[in-house]
Amino acid sequence: MFAKDDAEHPIPSEWHATFREIVDAFVAGDYALRDHVIVGVSPIDTSTAASIADNVLAYGDTLAPLNPATWERSIYRWMGGYWQLLVDLTTTRERVSDLTLHAKLYRTGVTSLEIESVHVP
Repeated sequence: MFAKDDAEHPIPSEWHATFREIVDAFVAGDYALRDHVIVGVSPIDTSTAASIADNVLAYGDTLAPLNPATWERSIYRWMGGYWQLLVDLTTTRERVSDLTLHAKLYRTGVTSLEIESVHVP
């Protein structure tokens, strides 16, 4: 499903629901995923969750559930050991904002998605 080459690829549709769940948790204010256990997604540590909350607040708009248009710009790329996934987020004023969720996907027997940050690249 995920290519191991140097090119950027669209996020596979099989992963859209997982990212919608993550963003829905963020919309609810659960940046650490404490109240939203999502299969295959690692809990987010306290400092990363606080950084995500700070970056969303600094952006100056409120997160909203993902708009389908986000998949037109969201990408992944093989980084030699993991896939880097960048998902453009939706806000109340923008269908596709400059705020981007950054995650790493590991496949070492068990699939594990690790949320790194949310920020404007």
